[in-house]
Amino acid sequence: TADVNGIRFLLAFSDEQALARYAVARGEAAREWTYQRVLGARLLDVAVPAAGVPCGVALDCADGEEGMVFPPVRGIVP
Repeated sequence: TADVNGIRFLLAFSDEQALARYAVARGEAAREWTYQRVLGARLLDVAVPAAGVPCGVALDCADGEEGMVFPPVRGIVP
């Protein structure tokens, strides 16, 4: 996760290569990264509400314009 201006973002990656690019961008490519494969719908239905704070999703955040940010929106998730 990453917190920006009081909003928590779950960091999501479309594949292992996207996660690897994120690790390289952070200078942390040498460490082991633990991850889980989760369907996007489950991420929105379960993980976002469980955060307990306003929460969005940052998808492939190391990919510049190819990445996407989904801010919290009322009515989309509980």
